[in-house]
Amino acid sequence: MGDFGKRIRLRRILRGSGGSLVVAFDHALVLGPIPGMLDPAAQINRFVDARADAVLLNLGSFRFFAGATSCQPLPGVIARLDWTTAFNDDVKTSSRGFQTCLVAQPEEALQAGADAVITFLCIGSGDAEFEKKEIERVGRLARECEQLGMPLIVESIARGAQVENPRDPKWLMLHTRIAAELGADLIKTENAADIEGLRSLVQACPVPILVLGGSRTGSDEDVLSTVRGIMQAGAAGVFFGRNIFQADNMPELLRRVRGALGAKAAAQE
Repeated sequence: MGDFGKRIRLRRILRGSGGSLVVAFDHALVLGPIPGMLDPAAQINRFVDARADAVLLNLGSFRFFAGATSCQPLPGVIARLDWTTAFNDDVKTSSRGFQTCLVAQPEEALQAGADAVITFLCIGSGDAEFEKKEIERVGRLARECEQLGMPLIVESIARGAQVENPRDPKWLMLHTRIAAELGADLIKTENAADIEGLRSLVQACPVPILVLGGSRTGSDEDVLSTVRGIMQAGAAGVFFGRNIFQADNMPELLRRVRGALGAKAAAQE
């Protein structure tokens, strides 16, 4: 049967000539009930109504996705497989304390209706044993996903005592290529410092890159400017969370982001 399963599921996430809009809504597993996440059922309905291409959820929130009441076709749904301490302030600059563990398996995500799964890959901790386990874990998941026909998205990041700037090209180039070599079908990673840096990263990576948004630090116009730059660099789309669900007028911002992503083909001409 080949890789038909992966190809069919990936088409529910990637938009072809336009950039994909994936709304990341998995933050509560690590950060708790931050602003914008207090009513998950209502928020997920809004993502569906706004025609996001896909939504990233923890398996515990799939119940809300299944209950979405919109008449619109459901977006793709991506299952978070793991939990990590990599975003905790007390370990970001430490050579100790990094931990990652699986909270779900690819087969469980498939049974729940997922179109893809996502896992972290953290490089730069300074802990050789931790990074060895990261490589082993992601490689094992990639092989399991191949058997199931399940697309694997790797969220590759640089964190730890060795990392002064996680957006440094040397780190971005390193961990995205490691993720691709392990078998990632898509990569979620941080934006480069500028458009040329991101364009070089996209060109150097053999699998499509979706750029994460990080914390919401600016206005809606800042978000849109970021999206336009990402499209000009040739990325496959965006993986935005707080930049979307913490906006004052989320439906309007989602509409405008979709418009900016739709300009991908023109931006590359």
